[in-house]
Amino acid sequence: MYVILVYDCGEKRVNKMLKLCRRYLNWIQNSVFEGEISEVKLKELIKCAEEFIDKDTDSIIVFSGLMKNSLSKKIIGKERSNIDIFL
Repeated sequence: MYVILVYDCGEKRVNKMLKLCRRYLNWIQNSVFEGEISEVKLKELIKCAEEFIDKDTDSIIVFSGLMKNSLSKKIIGKERSNIDIFL
């Protein structure tokens, strides 16, 4: 499945969340990740995140769809990480 994950965490947890998300998805902007991921891997990512986030103040939002082609993406300004070009 194709996923866009957005998070908002307290300062003390931001780096942990960043490192966790980078293991599973492609970083595209501050606190925003995207990529193809299996349902099992997504559940694993969420389970790991739930171990350290504060559910009273932090949030994780996951947008998912069957394929990347079902979404359109328009970038205005600098693209942080171009994942459309593979060698």
